[in-house]
Amino acid sequence: MTLTAPLPAPLTSWLDQAAAGLDTGAVAPGDLLPRLAAADLFRIGAPEGLGGAGGTAADVVEAIAAVSERSLAAGFVFWGHRAFIEYLLQSPNAALRDRLLPDLLDGRIAGATGLSNAMKFLAGLEELQVSARADGDGLRLDGKLPWVTNLRAEGFHVAAAVAGPDGRPFVASVAYDRAGVTRSPDLDLIALRSTSTAALKLDDVAIGADEVIASDALDWCPKVRPAFLGFQIGMSIGLARRALAEAREAAGAGRHALGTELDDAAVRLQAATDALRKGLADAAFVARPADLFRIRIALAEVANDAVGLELQASGGKCYLTGPGEGFARRWREAAFLPVITPSLVQLKAALAAQGAPAGRAA
Repeated sequence: MTLTAPLPAPLTSWLDQAAAGLDTGAVAPGDLLPRLAAADLFRIGAPEGLGGAGGTAADVVEAIAAVSERSLAAGFVFWGHRAFIEYLLQSPNAALRDRLLPDLLDGRIAGATGLSNAMKFLAGLEELQVSARADGDGLRLDGKLPWVTNLRAEGFHVAAAVAGPDGRPFVASVAYDRAGVTRSPDLDLIALRSTSTAALKLDDVAIGADEVIASDALDWCPKVRPAFLGFQIGMSIGLARRALAEAREAAGAGRHALGTELDDAAVRLQAATDALRKGLADAAFVARPADLFRIRIALAEVANDAVGLELQASGGKCYLTGPGEGFARRWREAAFLPVITPSLVQLKAALAAQGAPAGRAA
């Protein structure tokens, strides 16, 4: 299957072989991150002066989409890790960035985006689940993060939004080996099982000022939200592209009646992808997050429609274990897109609260 954004051949070959195992958990979760790092994917969009490859946020989206065409589990881990890197790139704490970034770019340690709670908090959908109290020159954290991806057993740093001692929220980086950090066993997911997705409990965890990513979350999170959500949308783009390509290939076997629906889905996919690229390029989503929410909704819906068209085009072979393996995986992957935080229901609720329509982005 031809990808929109080429990937290195060794990674392409490995993802094709490992996709089923990454979904079911048969592939060890620890194997994935080093494979993505070896292809230098985490350097895309990061400044060359900091060890990156240069490029734009749209380039990151395309890379995540390309990986997600092969495996949404791999795209999911890519998103979580690259989002954490982006937090450091947009943090005023240069010392923290310089300390953590080399190991993150090389995949020696995992970065986990624990800011789903923060993004829901900004939209008025949820209270912060981690709080801090003063302890001399430092802070003590308590709380939980019930669902975080890329909590790699070999080591991770997680970003957490925290209600400060004065009630003002900030964002901190918490290391896996800090006393009081407890990682649950991997969550019992129905798909995407090799993504090191687990819950975290923070019990009297000590951190210093040098571990604060942003001291004012209310000011900083809206600025980083376009990358957080935009990179995430790359998963929908990749899955939609792959399912539409599979559907077109199968539709050649006498199912020409689907042509109009396939063309419509492709037009919607391209229009929403173009709108995402434009909004990221001109920084429009900082002032107009509703536009980004609508694009997220639109592309998740296109991906689900595309997988449905793949089923119709392929027919009964989708229910055979061998020929239907790839489709069955994509069907499960598509079921995840509406519920990944922020879920489509949460985004629609946020739009309704703003009096904004949740219609198509383009």
